[in-house]
Amino acid sequence: MSRLRAWAELLRLPALFTVPGDGLAGAAAVAARPDRRTALAVGCSLCLYEAGMALNDWADQEEDAVERPHRPLPSGRVRPAAALAAACALTAAGLALAARAGRPALAVAVPLAATVWSYDLVLKRTPAGPGAMAVARGLDLLLGAAATGGRVRPALPSAALLSTHTLAVTAVSRQETRDGTPLAPLAALAATAGLTRLLPGDPGRDRPSSFRRHFLPTALALNYASATARPYLHAALNPSPPLTQRAVGAGIRATIPLQAALAARAGAGATALGTAALAALARRFSKRVSVT
Repeated sequence: MSRLRAWAELLRLPALFTVPGDGLAGAAAVAARPDRRTALAVGCSLCLYEAGMALNDWADQEEDAVERPHRPLPSGRVRPAAALAAACALTAAGLALAARAGRPALAVAVPLAATVWSYDLVLKRTPAGPGAMAVARGLDLLLGAAATGGRVRPALPSAALLSTHTLAVTAVSRQETRDGTPLAPLAALAATAGLTRLLPGDPGRDRPSSFRRHFLPTALALNYASATARPYLHAALNPSPPLTQRAVGAGIRATIPLQAALAARAGAGATALGTAALAALARRFSKRVSVT
């Protein structure tokens, strides 16, 4: 059990619940029903996400030995070679699943995998780090669109909104282990407000069902805002490591109502509600294993 818990901490398993909504929102953006190829794309996303988690800790061994000695690698509970092997195996598995989903999916999965590895090994400690993470999330949404509908252009607006959220959360996370400044959480708070305003879209005036189609995205957008506003505000007022880590965790979990709002915005109400249900699971399991 202790070994299983160590791997759960290494891979940050509760964060996995934030992944399926990317592909589902991508499928909704191209007005396609989720199918077998969508499931393959989600499987690819899960593998690449976990590959990034394992690779992240492998690349941060020296830093974690000083700042996070309790983490699985510096504490000796997981061997560094095992973490690197897991990252390689998960990447290969993800690309294999993308290949089975079709050539359009593989064409997105390859740059997605390259972005994950580039972020962990090179870009994370540079000013380009948050942007690279944002690109990865956007590509993950486009992966679902490419696999399900064979095209990505209609999904670009949804990918841009998801990337904006990811950029804000990643910028805040860069000061998780030290006292920072209020700038990053304030910027994240402003980004949340902007996204909340944009998510419902235009309800229109010439469609009888416009109110119904506008109500669900609005409700989910408000749910997204409520999940992040207070933690970001607390981190801005007191940018200490504990409050910053709490804000980052809230931002990661808030990805789920954001994905649900994006699906609802595209008219996929059932997909939106199914995605939103993952938030309760993420919240429950994050009490046992940290998502940051």
